[in-house]
Amino acid sequence: MTRPTPETLAHTARRARAAADPSLDVDQAGTRTATPAVPAVRPTAAAQVSGAGSLVRSLEALGVDVVFGIPGGAILPAYDPLYDSTVRHILVRHEQGAGHAATGYAQATGKVGVCIATSGPGATNLVTPIADAYMDSVAMVAITGQVARPSIGTDAFQEADIQGITLPITKHNFLVQNAEEIPQVLAEAFHLASSGRPGPVLVDIPKDVLQAPTTFSWPPTLDLPGYRPTLHPHGKQIREAARLMAGARRPVLYVGGGVLKAGATDGLRRLAELTGIPVVTTLMALGAFPDSHQQHLGMPGMHGTVAAVYGLQKADLIVALGARFDDRVTGKLDSFAPDAAVVHADIDPAEIGKNRHVDVPIVGDAKHVIDELIAAVTVERSAGRTADLGDWWTQLDDLRNRYPLGYDEPADGTLSPQYVIKRLGEIVGPDAIFVAGVGQHQMWASQFISYEKPYTWLNSGGLGTMGYAVPAAMGAKVGKPDTVVWAVDGDGCFQMTNQELATCALEGIPVKIAVINNGNLGMVRQWQTLFYNERYSNTELGTHKHRIPDFVKLAEALGCVGLRCENAADVDKTIAAAMEINDAPVVIDFVVGKDAMVWPMVAAGTSNDEIMFARGVRPVFDEDDI
Repeated sequence: MTRPTPETLAHTARRARAAADPSLDVDQAGTRTATPAVPAVRPTAAAQVSGAGSLVRSLEALGVDVVFGIPGGAILPAYDPLYDSTVRHILVRHEQGAGHAATGYAQATGKVGVCIATSGPGATNLVTPIADAYMDSVAMVAITGQVARPSIGTDAFQEADIQGITLPITKHNFLVQNAEEIPQVLAEAFHLASSGRPGPVLVDIPKDVLQAPTTFSWPPTLDLPGYRPTLHPHGKQIREAARLMAGARRPVLYVGGGVLKAGATDGLRRLAELTGIPVVTTLMALGAFPDSHQQHLGMPGMHGTVAAVYGLQKADLIVALGARFDDRVTGKLDSFAPDAAVVHADIDPAEIGKNRHVDVPIVGDAKHVIDELIAAVTVERSAGRTADLGDWWTQLDDLRNRYPLGYDEPADGTLSPQYVIKRLGEIVGPDAIFVAGVGQHQMWASQFISYEKPYTWLNSGGLGTMGYAVPAAMGAKVGKPDTVVWAVDGDGCFQMTNQELATCALEGIPVKIAVINNGNLGMVRQWQTLFYNERYSNTELGTHKHRIPDFVKLAEALGCVGLRCENAADVDKTIAAAMEINDAPVVIDFVVGKDAMVWPMVAAGTSNDEIMFARGVRPVFDEDDI
C-alpha cells in the first residue's frame, strides 16, 4: 500500500488529536496546552474481529498514528490487521530502540508513545526504555505478546513474566485474560499513562487471546476505582505559599520537569516576573523558562551553574514546582539548603516529603498550582505585602558575573567539545529539538546550548541511559517532522543503538547526529582522573587510536551521510553542510580532545557547599553577604 508522507502523517495526527480530545488545544505546531486524556469519539458499531483486530482498532480509536516495534511469534497475530491499518508501524532494529523512540515521540509531542514487542527476549529488551520512561515520567504504552494462556508458567519457549519483571518500573501493567477486555484495557492504559503524573504502562497479551474471536465496539467504559489524580490544589496551601513568597528575603523557584508535563510554562514565566524570584530549571526542565531570561540562574545540581547551586543552597524559601529533590540536585541531602523553608507542589503526593521535609505541601497539577499562585500572590501584592529582593539579586548577580559557564581550550591543540556544542546551538537555533545521550556530552549540551522554548530538549535524566539519543531523536522527528532534530551523542553511547539509523534511512526520518568522539567513555574517565589517580581502567574505546569503528564509513553503511570534523576552523561549515541535507540522516564525527572535563562539579556524596568551579578552583564566597 502507499505510505503517507511524514507531512501528511503529521497533519492528520494533529487534526485527529484536536478533534478526538476536547481537553487539548493543539496549534499548527502540535503544541500541548493540557494533560492528554482518552479521546472522546463517536461510538462505533459492534464488529466481529479477532483479539488482534480488536487491539489494532483500539489503537486507531485512541488516535494513535505511529507505533515502533518488531514482530515475533507471540505478537505476530497483531501484525496481520496492522498491515491494513491507518496506524503507521516503524520497524526498528532492536526493541530498546522501539522503547526509546516511543519515549522521544512522547516527549516531543505530548502524546502517548507506543512500542510493540514479542514475548520473552522481545519483551525483556523493552525493560530499559520502560525504566527510563518511568524515571522521567513519560507517557508510554508498551504492548507485548505473551505465550498462550495454557503455557504460562511452564517455561515455554520465549516465555518471560514481563508483568512481574516490570511491576516496579511501570505506573501500571496488565495481563489481558480474554479478548473481550482488550478495548477497555487499552483505553485504561492510555488514560493511566497520560493523566496525573505520566508514566509507562505495559499491556501483555497472550497469543491465544490475540487469535480468539471477539466483538469490538467503542468506546469502552473505564473501570479504575481509586485512581483520581488531584489536579486542583488546596486553597489554604496556596495562600500559605503566597504568604511565604511575599515575606521571603532569599527565595528561589525550583522548577522540574513536571512544569513541562503540565504545559505550564507560560504561567511559570508570569509567576516569575510577577514576583521577581530567581528561577532554576533542572536537567529535565530545560526550556521551561528561557535560558536568556534575566531571572534564570541556570541549572542546579552536580554540574549546574555556581549561581543556581548556591542560590538553592543559601535560600530561605524554596518553591519547588514539579521537581523531586533528587540526589543530583541536592548533593549530600542533610546539608542541602539548611535555612530554607520549602513549598513543594507536585501532582504525585508520594514525592512530597520523600527526600526533604516540606513546610507547605501542595498536591496538584503544576498548571493549576501556578495559576492559583499567581492569583494569591496578586492578592498579597495588592495588600502591600511584597518581598524586597534587591540584596538577594545583588548577591546572585555577583556570583553570575564571577563564575559564568566557560571552558579552557585544550592545551594539546585538539578540538574542544564545548566549542562544538556551543556552535551547534548557535547555528541551529532555538527552534530545533536537541536530544542528548548520557555523559559528558549530555552535560555540555545542557550547559552550552541555549534553550529558549519548551520541549526542545530531550534526554534521559533519571535513569541516565546510554543509547537513548539516536532512537529518541528518531521518535521525536517522527512526531515533529517539520522540526530540525539533532542528537548530541558520545562515541560510547552512539555504539549502543546506532543501528536505528538504518531504520531512519529506510523510513525517511532525516535526523542529524553530532557524535562527540573523544575516544573514551568520557564521564567515567573524568571520574577516574579525579577520584582514581588517573588509572584509566577500561574506558578507552579505540575510536581515536584505531578509528574502530570509522563513524563516517559506519554512517554510510547505514544509509546516512557521514561527515568528519577535526579542527575548530571546520566546525561551522561542517554543521552548515549537515543543515543543508534534509533527505537523509546525517552523522558528523566530531573528533575532540580526550581530556576535557565538565565543570562546575559537586562530587557525588558531598555537600553543594563544596562545589568546584574548575579543577582545583573552589568559588570564594563572603558568608556575611549570603
